[in-house]
Amino acid sequence: MAQALTAFALNCSLKSAADEETSSTDKMLGDLLAALAEFGVDGETIRAVDQNIKPGVVSDAGSGDDWPRLRQKIIEADIFILGAPIWLGHPSSVAQRVLERLDAFLGETDERSRMPAAGKVALVAIVGNEDGAHHCHAECFQALNDVGFTVPANAGCYWVGEAMQATDYKDLPEMPEKVRSTLDMAAANAVHLARLLKASRYPGLPS
Repeated sequence: MAQALTAFALNCSLKSAADEETSSTDKMLGDLLAALAEFGVDGETIRAVDQNIKPGVVSDAGSGDDWPRLRQKIIEADIFILGAPIWLGHPSSVAQRVLERLDAFLGETDERSRMPAAGKVALVAIVGNEDGAHHCHAECFQALNDVGFTVPANAGCYWVGEAMQATDYKDLPEMPEKVRSTLDMAAANAVHLARLLKASRYPGLPS
């Protein structure tokens, strides 16, 4: 019997849910979680901008900091998904803050020098109305790998519209077939890798 897996996604849109404005990042994350659900993966999404994620590179910045709760969800999930829009050719500032808080993992190793993300799989979903998806993937994957996450093959999901036009991913009448096949492949590879890592942890270094 296949092992049950869980996924946790952080939507790093600049839009607050309180504004009742739909988010293209949210839609892509929902589509990716739906692809993962086909493999029996349970998942949830939280919009990061609605949380009080204090600036810094520590796991707990004190009173009022919501990051410790989000951090716990990240390390409890088998698959972590970072979702971000492209702004000025880069992942959103919210995504950058999330990555900066994950930097704390570098100093939180266990007795075998494994970081809290060791054995966890990471996917990245990018949306935007300008070029730069591959650049954003490169920035995010490098950071996530640095703090211990494992990146599967074909882990980058994205949609970019025509530059300087008004159509967003959320406005498309249907999902493009290429996006669908990319999401499906990312989900299949993430699940395969997550199951392998759950069954056999990284050994780390001799203590």
